[in-house]
Amino acid sequence: VYFVMALALFADEDYEEVAARLAETLRGWGGWERDWEVPTSGGITQARQRLGPEPVAEVFGQVAVPVADLDTAGAFLGGWRLMSVDGLEWDVPDTAPNRAFFGSRAGPAGPAPFPKIRVVTVSECGSHAAVAAAVGPAAGGKGSGEQALARRLYRDLEEDWLLLADRNFYSFTDWRAAAGTGAALLWRVRSNVPLPVLEPLPDGSWRSVLVNPRIDSRGTVRGQRARLLAAAARGEDLPEDQARYVRAIEYQVPDRDGNGKGERIILVTTITDPRLAPAAELARAYQQRWEHETGNAQLKTYLRGPGRVLRSQSPAMVTQEIWGYLLTHYAISALTCAAATAAGIDPDRVKFKRTVRIVRRAVGPAFPP
Repeated sequence: VYFVMALALFADEDYEEVAARLAETLRGWGGWERDWEVPTSGGITQARQRLGPEPVAEVFGQVAVPVADLDTAGAFLGGWRLMSVDGLEWDVPDTAPNRAFFGSRAGPAGPAPFPKIRVVTVSECGSHAAVAAAVGPAAGGKGSGEQALARRLYRDLEEDWLLLADRNFYSFTDWRAAAGTGAALLWRVRSNVPLPVLEPLPDGSWRSVLVNPRIDSRGTVRGQRARLLAAAARGEDLPEDQARYVRAIEYQVPDRDGNGKGERIILVTTITDPRLAPAAELARAYQQRWEHETGNAQLKTYLRGPGRVLRSQSPAMVTQEIWGYLLTHYAISALTCAAATAAGIDPDRVKFKRTVRIVRRAVGPAFPP
């Protein structure tokens, strides 16, 4: 498991060099026999295959927890810990097993040069640490899209979290599943999602209701939507599988001077009392969702290396390698967050690339299993 993590930390090195970096100190301390030699790449490959992806995923599931505290800049809104959900894709080696499992997208210029794996994570905005993850083929058809992978993660949400999500993740079914955990939600929705004004609120937001869109498509329930909206206007209890009360917020982010293009943002939240979180505070909190994009860039650009293809030749080993990257990124994010919080600065001010270099220098002969 340590070796799989080290593959992520030393993406430029071959198997034998990575193994040598991990074992040098143990041999010096007398922890291993003096005549121990670095295994061959073939032997290490066989060991990875015996390990499989499941134990590495289990380690991630046990150790990956939020690391920010109340003193960490940008980590909380009131009593809610700011969390976000988002996805990313990785290129995997173009082997026959990988292409068969992960699939291949075809564009105008023909098939994509590499199969891709998709990873969706729930991450802590303040630290960039991923605390839950789901992995699947990026072109695997049903069940492999971002929404489907995110659906596996909602059961892990906690009541003191405020989960931020972009408009790609909204559906009535997924909103209901995530809200049912007791976590607070702040999701962006598309402009075509109906949000009737049940009551204007002093902070510029309004009390509204989300209605299951399937109601409009069933001829046997014609008029049911109108009845639900009438009941909502009276403040009555609504069937949870048909409608959910929300609070809606709309604002515009002006573009740079001269462009004349502003971005319209519509948010819905389970925090229906504006006294607990005014609209302006929620709008500012939603911008923390972009911290997830920063965390994704740290994984793909600074840890793995820009444009680099994963090294594993089979689907099981690709999946194992992904969990190794997630564990390594988590460890670095946790270290950065702890150091920044202790110094009284925002973790964003600590350069991830510089931290990776320091860790790489420190690991080598000082790696402490």
